[in-house]
Amino acid sequence: MRRNQRIQDEFENEIIDIRRVSKVTKGGRNLRFRVTMVVGDGKGRVGVGMGSTTEIPRAIQQAIRDAKKSLIQVNMDGSTIPHEIIGKFKAGNVLLKPAYPGTGVIAGTTVGAICRLAGIKDILTKSIGTTNPLTLSKAALKGLEQLRSRQEIEQVLGVGAQEVRDAA
Repeated sequence: MRRNQRIQDEFENEIIDIRRVSKVTKGGRNLRFRVTMVVGDGKGRVGVGMGSTTEIPRAIQQAIRDAKKSLIQVNMDGSTIPHEIIGKFKAGNVLLKPAYPGTGVIAGTTVGAICRLAGIKDILTKSIGTTNPLTLSKAALKGLEQLRSRQEIEQVLGVGAQEVRDAA
């Protein structure tokens, strides 16, 4: 392999938000660009990162590196999530509900990008509280991180799948 050939990684990325932010100092205003990005492999791993520099391309690279550091594994049940959950981060709450196959990703821009890059094909979501993309993305990640598979729940409760069916 040649040295100048780029190595392609397995992650896809998507820009959620680009903002111009400024810090007021004695010498005037320092302008920077803050980029929020989502990185995922479509097989259950997803992360959100933020980069802030004076140039947008460098901020994007910084955000991708940051997102790869914060990758989480999402428990999935086929093409959806195993159960309903509310992810909370500061003022942002995100309700995540499983959906029947063929429903699609019913979500806003921020949460929809996270779900798509995680590999979730069918989900219903509702963001409650803030509309800030950074806060919403962190709330969605917290919710996805708290998901438990059916086997994990049965193990915690100490019951098997047959016992659950008999009780119903």
